[in-house]
Amino acid sequence: MQLIVNIIISFLMYALLSTSISIIYQTTRFFHIAHAIIITFGAYFAYLLLNQLNLYISILFSVIFSTIIGILTYLFIYKPLIKKKIRSWHMLIASLGIYIILQNLISMIFGDNTKNFRTWKLKEGYNIINAYITDVQIISTIVCMSLLGLSWLFIEKTNIGKKINAVTSNPNLSNVFGISTNKAILYSFIWGSALASVAGILIAADTDITPTMGFNWLLYAVIAMIIGGMGKIRYLLMGTLLLATAQHLSAYFLDSKWMNATAYIILTVFLCFRPYGFSGKKLKKAEL
Repeated sequence: MQLIVNIIISFLMYALLSTSISIIYQTTRFFHIAHAIIITFGAYFAYLLLNQLNLYISILFSVIFSTIIGILTYLFIYKPLIKKKIRSWHMLIASLGIYIILQNLISMIFGDNTKNFRTWKLKEGYNIINAYITDVQIISTIVCMSLLGLSWLFIEKTNIGKKINAVTSNPNLSNVFGISTNKAILYSFIWGSALASVAGILIAADTDITPTMGFNWLLYAVIAMIIGGMGKIRYLLMGTLLLATAQHLSAYFLDSKWMNATAYIILTVFLCFRPYGFSGKKLKKAEL
């Protein structure tokens, strides 16, 4: 039962992060590696503000500040590069450079040592059918499920979401119908960055904070996104569920050190035998 609980918690966190990076990838067609630093900023802003404000206001401002960084990254770095129509791998290198610069900035300000912002008293988790789950994990589960539901509503039901879908399907045709590609990408950065910052706060509340914390979590999210494929959100959820299940089963039957290896083994298998993921949808213009 504890194994099932652990799988569900990881699945929901992976799903939230995969959704946050997927919405940006589908409009830009490159992997936004600097997204990892948005996850990290969410945690560090909360850590910084908790000394001045109460918990809920700190979380709110952390999400706002982290989202602003995501917006500025697009407006001042990606947007000019997109206008020049440079190739996707150039964008990937630029994104990696942004991540390295901002990650080192965090290290310079806060140091490389592990930190945490838990101001509440630690206590034993609740025993539910022989499985233990903490207050933070319960809150994380509820928040992740709520944000995943809101993301589906945002993409499928709102006018902005429909514009994002249109640009994702065919950016040239969208421009013909008066849908601004730049605005659609900006909206995707706003929503994706907000989700990533919330995920960073939830991760930090459950574990600890380090300047590199966002990168490992982003890799899991990208692997889950590739496994799921570029289709409906249900395929993304299938990818995240497979990844979370395989990782925790390997940790249970082998060793926790196998969790990372398991993720990359699954990725390799899918790239070899099912390169378009569960959705089976080709993306002719998608590049690393």
